Amino acid sequence: MHLAYPAVLAALLFCTGLYGVLARRNAILVLMSVELMLNAVNLNLVAFDVWLRDSLHAGQALTLFTIAIAAAEIGIGLAIVLMVYRNRGTADVDRLRDTAEGHEPDGWNPAGVNPDSANPATGAAA
Repeated sequence: MHLAYPAVLAALLFCTGLYGVLARRNAILVLMSVELMLNAVNLNLVAFDVWLRDSLHAGQALTLFTIAIAAAEIGIGLAIVLMVYRNRGTADVDRLRDTAEGHEPDGWNPAGVNPDSANPATGAAA
């Protein structure tokens, strides 16, 4: 088996995943793109393990470890995305910066105070 075929396929998979991470806005699609990138790494690990004829099969062992890490990452990532979707009503990655501490989303008014009539020093209504 030539090493070039799985290496080129892995490079294409990785580039597709990288494009998905950089271009997508939906968090689920970003997680799927990360999985594509991890599968490209797994393909390289197994291909180089076969090419080097490693007696310990270290590439395949690392692939199993990577699959376990990917499963844990997808479980935790989906839980976070579902909680954000329940709280915000969207899974748009661009709007996730609103979850930063001390930052209120646009239009959020907890006390129902008109911002035009609020005192800037105290935040209380005039």
